[in-house]
Amino acid sequence: MPFVVDYGGQRFGKYPLGWPVMLSFGERLDARAWVNPLLAGLGVWLTYRLGKKTLGEIVGLLAAGLTLTSPFFLMNSGALLSHPWGLALSAAFALSWLDAVDEQGHLPGWLPTLGAGFSLGVLALNRPLTTVGVAIPFGIHGLILIFRGSKVIRQHVFTVGAIALLVASLHFLWQFSLTGDPLFSSYTLWWEYDKYGFGPGYGVTERGHSLKLAWINTLFSLKTGSSDLFGWGRLSWLFLPFGLWALRRERKTWPLVGVFPALVLLYGGYWVGAWLLGPRYYYEGLYSLTLLTAAGIAWLAGWPLRPASIITNPAWRTQSPSSRGDCRTPLRCVRNDIQQGFFRLRRLRPLLVTAVLLLLTAANVIFYLPGRIGGMYGLFGIQRARLEPFLTPEAQALTPALVFVHPEDWREYGALLELSNPFLDTPFVFVYSRGASSDAEIMAQFPERNVFHYYPEDPYRFYVERK
Repeated sequence: MPFVVDYGGQRFGKYPLGWPVMLSFGERLDARAWVNPLLAGLGVWLTYRLGKKTLGEIVGLLAAGLTLTSPFFLMNSGALLSHPWGLALSAAFALSWLDAVDEQGHLPGWLPTLGAGFSLGVLALNRPLTTVGVAIPFGIHGLILIFRGSKVIRQHVFTVGAIALLVASLHFLWQFSLTGDPLFSSYTLWWEYDKYGFGPGYGVTERGHSLKLAWINTLFSLKTGSSDLFGWGRLSWLFLPFGLWALRRERKTWPLVGVFPALVLLYGGYWVGAWLLGPRYYYEGLYSLTLLTAAGIAWLAGWPLRPASIITNPAWRTQSPSSRGDCRTPLRCVRNDIQQGFFRLRRLRPLLVTAVLLLLTAANVIFYLPGRIGGMYGLFGIQRARLEPFLTPEAQALTPALVFVHPEDWREYGALLELSNPFLDTPFVFVYSRGASSDAEIMAQFPERNVFHYYPEDPYRFYVERK
């Protein structure tokens, strides 16, 4: 509601079209609260598929499990923001891309190519700047394939790009239909400084956004995200270095891993950071971190990092050194003892890594997660209880009503907007009272409505005159 603007005789939201369209299906089915949880579930499944395709079943399951217990994931999945839809589209694009440019001797079909192009294009209708960050590592991969790949692979790369650009161009058509200018951002209709870039006019400071502020915002976002990622405090990054080492030669995973750092670098150019729900501008690259972490866990535990059966991994078929012969000299005995020790340690690796992972996960679920998620409930004091005075039969009998709200804080007014809409045709239309003269002007616009004054500190009472 706060970001609805009136411009050129039209009333519209300042945000891109993609997410409102998706959310509208939930509104029509009276299931708005289910839209993001269902999309988030799709994101978990696609994360599992990405892990399984590139690094095997174990890594896929680990990545999915890490996502499910992530406070960062759960907070954003429980809100009404556009990020879960963005994560599903980002992961769908990544998975389709890997199928579309398969270089393992398989002739790629056109369905993955179409899926990759449309997923990236619809993501651009949802979060345009995020789309650029997601596309950067895959774009680099695509350029390499254009110069080194076969003719068929080049056709698929160009087709993905063409479809994505065609669908994404609808964003500019949308902006043109609203403002008359395809390049005019509707964000600036609310705040003129709400633009991407550096210098005066970008951001709230007098000198505008700068590289120094970008560095400060990025560090702050990453610091917040370090705890929210898995709820392990500063240990949330624990397995990432091992994952980077494990995947140093797995080139097929590099575009997946590159999405998160690309988003971090790209959003450095935006004047504001994000902390309330974690660094949510990086949310569409979450699978980069979960796959990296899962790969680090699997590498430390000695589990396979290939899309094949666990039985084929040589580490699981290694026999004890004692079966290779008796020690006939003291030196050979010492060597065998050392080998035996390393063998036992290798056998203990999966148990030790599993124990550490279970301990960290339990600490998150028992201690960190309840407090972090609980802090989101009734955020800013906005709870459904504030609506109850207007849901009684007595209150409904007063409709259609124009209600002037006299709050001590804007949040008391904001909570009531759940019962209103931008078209001002609901039983209750709420007005933030700005004084007697302003109220009188608004009353003249709604002569058919009953007029009441409401004071949030005195609920269940409606006044026909101002106090």
